[in-house]
Amino acid sequence: MDSHLKAWDKDYASRGRLWGGGVKNLPVLPEGSCVLELGCGDGKTLSAMPGGWKIVALDVSLQALHLARRARADANHIQADAGRLPLHEESFESVFAFHVTGHLLASGRRALAREAARVLLPGGRLFFRDFAAEDMRAGQGEEVETGTFRRGNGILTHYFTKSEVEELFCLLQPVSMATHCWKMRVKGEEHLRAEVEAVFLKS
Repeated sequence: MDSHLKAWDKDYASRGRLWGGGVKNLPVLPEGSCVLELGCGDGKTLSAMPGGWKIVALDVSLQALHLARRARADANHIQADAGRLPLHEESFESVFAFHVTGHLLASGRRALAREAARVLLPGGRLFFRDFAAEDMRAGQGEEVETGTFRRGNGILTHYFTKSEVEELFCLLQPVSMATHCWKMRVKGEEHLRAEVEAVFLKS
């Protein structure tokens, strides 16, 4: 496993549940929908998903999956690389990729995009969220690839433009795409957070 992926195990082992707060504006899906979450982390998004969905939760970090099971015991939890999914093609109505794609190098991002398209059923949708190039943290740390930075804990973060997201998921048809910005106050000063949110359809 690459060092930037191993860094997640270390982070979760030392810090426990990292992500607080709720997840807003999840899509409305039919009862019984088969859903895959790539990079489920400690279960923040899982805990917001309705009880009627059939959920597979995947993460590369075993430490994260231990936490995710506490958040959502009824999901099927799998330790795996999102770029090499141990799953059959055309298995899911929906794939969620919330703040996971940007933690990979370019080759990993492309592999994730191919695998997401492979496991989606025709008519299925990919729901994407990740940090945008306008975000306050863009540029912080060591730049290891264009727009991708490694911070002190070894974790990578890539900051996306909308056109880059559309190009990445070129095997799917874009349905909607927007950059959302909000202000965060840190030590008395306001800073800009920004993320790209997109929906793609497998035709």
